[in-house]
Amino acid sequence: MTVSARHDPVAHQIATASATPRPAGAKPDRPLSGDPQPYNRLHPGMYFAEFAGTALLVLVGLSIVIALWGAGAPLADLPISAGQRRLLNGFLFGSVGAAIAYSPIGKISGAHINPAMTFAFWLQGKLRWRDASCYVIAQLAGGAIGALLLLIWGDVGASDGWGASVPSKTLPLVYAIAGESVCTFLLVILIFACAGRRATQPFTPLINPPLFAVLSWLEAPVSGASANPARSFGPELVGFAWTGWWVYWAGPLLGASLAVAVIKLVLKGHYHPHQARVCHFGHPGGLLRS
Repeated sequence: MTVSARHDPVAHQIATASATPRPAGAKPDRPLSGDPQPYNRLHPGMYFAEFAGTALLVLVGLSIVIALWGAGAPLADLPISAGQRRLLNGFLFGSVGAAIAYSPIGKISGAHINPAMTFAFWLQGKLRWRDASCYVIAQLAGGAIGALLLLIWGDVGASDGWGASVPSKTLPLVYAIAGESVCTFLLVILIFACAGRRATQPFTPLINPPLFAVLSWLEAPVSGASANPARSFGPELVGFAWTGWWVYWAGPLLGASLAVAVIKLVLKGHYHPHQARVCHFGHPGGLLRS
């Protein structure tokens, strides 16, 4: 059954947008290239996509964490070592992020789903402060909603702190900050390296599964290998566990800053994405093309 544009608001919007010519001399709206038109324009569709993407990342990704590590969880009895369990955990979590990036959500917003990644693109000048600020708010809201939905795990989820990232109790906090900085530095450098070359752009999201597998294996005992303040914020809120919460802001923001500095000053911009996205390059962002 077909629905006419008159009775379908989305179809009507598309038809109206395509039928209305852009004023002569008007520049296209390119928010993910750091050039929104007009300069103060907001992009609610992009913010909602970041909200939905981050909520999915936290809900599905941390459900994997709970399933592997929770007391009495479905995968808790897998006959593998703790190191192998961390490898599997990281690979599956990274695969969730990659799937979100390849989905329509990633086409709309660029699939940052991480305040540290948004911060890196802002530092690079590919996102204006209004959009960047709204992205971070949307990501935190998405992380909170995704974590609230984890309550369906009941006692199993609670036994693992709802998949929270926590600093090591046997090491000074500076180690956790350093670990989060290194994890985020590698994430941003590798994403930018792939996104900055046309030949490798289609494969950019595929960095996540192997990278987080290695990071979880090596670094998770130190800080949890979060590299994402929104991913950490959700379980902190649900479990009301704020010990060391600032580590998951200081470390990722420091790592993102160092990565952008290295790209600009050391690599001289050779790995310089032209858009603030990790997938669907060439799309201006939002629900419709300008």
